[in-house]
Amino acid sequence: MKDYIEERVLDIAQYIIDNETTVRAAAKVFNVSKSTVHKDVHERLFEINRELYRKCREILEKNKAERHIRGGMATREKYLRRHASAH
Repeated sequence: MKDYIEERVLDIAQYIIDNETTVRAAAKVFNVSKSTVHKDVHERLFEINRELYRKCREILEKNKAERHIRGGMATREKYLRRHASAH
């Protein structure tokens, strides 16, 4: 694996852990695709640093379990903004 890829994998994983962020948010910050972030933290990170992999997976699993709540909140905000501007 090339050095710059390994460095990116470690940077992304540390960012996700430090900020308890989502794959989508990490992809925006590092200017890569969500697919790249997934491959980095699910495959490459396991080979590079298993402890970091475990911590990162914990955060991502938590985010996955909560995503339906975030989606509902976003829908509610959209609804409230739409009706607030109509009155």
